[in-house]
This record gives sequence, C-alpha cells and structure tokens, in this order.
Amino acid sequence: MYSILRPILFRLDPERSHRITLRALRIAGNFVLSNWFLTQLYKTESRPVQAFGLTFRNPIGLAAGYDKDGLAIRGLAALGFGHIEIGTVTPEPQPGNPRPHGVSIARCQLRR
Repeated sequence: MYSILRPILFRLDPERSHRITLRALRIAGNFVLSNWFLTQLYKTESRPVQAFGLTFRNPIGLAAGYDKDGLAIRGLAALGFGHIEIGTVTPEPQPGNPRPHGVSIARCQLRR
C-alpha cells in the first residue's frame, strides 16, 4: 500500500498531503473495522523502553507537530507507535510558519 500511495502523496504540495493523510487517519481510526485493519497491518512487537519515569511499548514514537489538534489520535495509535505526542496547550490558537516552509525550501534547493 505504501509503494502505491507514496508517489502520489510526494507529488502533492506538502501541506495538502499532510491534510489528506491526517483526514484519512482520522476517519480510519473512528471505525472499528478500519482501526482493527490498521492495527493488524502495523502490528509491532512489544519492546518496552523506560524513560522519564514512564514505560513505552516500543522505542518508536511520533513527535509533536503532525496532529496539532488531536484529530487522528485513534488512527495514529493503530500504527504501532510506542508513544505519540499530540497537540499542545496554549491559551489561543497559534499561527503557523509563513510559506514556504522548511520542507518546501529544501525540495526547491534539491531540484536545482
């Protein structure tokens, strides 16, 4: 599945592919059958890691920034991460960085 979707997503604007994947994970995580399918597809063995007084299921985690609003928690949890950092706490919504973002700049520089 990854080999089919990757080329399509990489042709899109990075922000658009981010929104598409986040929306797909949100939908998939909210339905029992699709959530179960993702869990089976991305099943990982338990390799507990202890850090900061916590025990994580495995050492692979998703850092902050992908799901800032906590929209796809169930779908992301089905992907086998040992931990997921979701959102942040601020008194008011924060604006994003102006375009072009770092990824877009890096892609432009690589194409030269």
